[in-house]
Amino acid sequence: METVDGSVAARIASITDDLVASIRPLTFSTPVTHTYNPLIYARRGYDRYVACFADTVKEVILVGMNPGPFGMAQTGVPFGDVEMVNGWMGIHTYIAQPADVHPKRPISGFSCTRREVSGQRLWGWIKHRYDNPEAFFKQFFVLNYCPLVFMEESGRNCTPDKLPADEKKRLFQICDQALQRSIDVFKPQWVLGIGGFAEKRINIALKGMDLKVGRITHPSPANPKANQGWMLRVESELAAMGIDLPD
Repeated sequence: METVDGSVAARIASITDDLVASIRPLTFSTPVTHTYNPLIYARRGYDRYVACFADTVKEVILVGMNPGPFGMAQTGVPFGDVEMVNGWMGIHTYIAQPADVHPKRPISGFSCTRREVSGQRLWGWIKHRYDNPEAFFKQFFVLNYCPLVFMEESGRNCTPDKLPADEKKRLFQICDQALQRSIDVFKPQWVLGIGGFAEKRINIALKGMDLKVGRITHPSPANPKANQGWMLRVESELAAMGIDLPD
């Protein structure tokens, strides 16, 4: 497997630093009352994920929408269900606290006992298909398009596509640039959205780049298709694109 020129961890760290700095001044209006950025308070988890698994070019980059409240928000790892990150990836580290914690959405880090269903499904399928994390990450890497978690006063999750138009425009310009730079580091053949939102943003952000774009079904339990044999569905989708998986 071809290695990336220079330190991948250092290049991704630079992209992450710039993303955090660019997003920091942004503010968000009603219905959003609280915003978490795991790339700040859970940066140790994210940096560990990158250091362990982002060491080569990748055939496929999978791109999610934004962190889930019981996944990356707790561990710093995209779709980062605690048991999968700790038990399968072998990542366990200190997670700090957001600046303004929503009383209904505490951050417990690796002590969080609530499972992230999307992360259970995604990483559970990967664990089933690949002998070990290293085998998967030779071929794939998983990123999130937007690093922020948005919450309403009730504690309800608010996804980035629901933000007011002017707020989306500013945020998406920043996230587009970070995605472009990340893809330049990993040099994949394929960039796949995990769900329709991510696919749409990929097509916009990476327009004109020499790569293939596609989509897999989002594993969220809020997606009816994901509750009916998601593992078989996603393997069929990858096969249709000509992306080979191990036997």
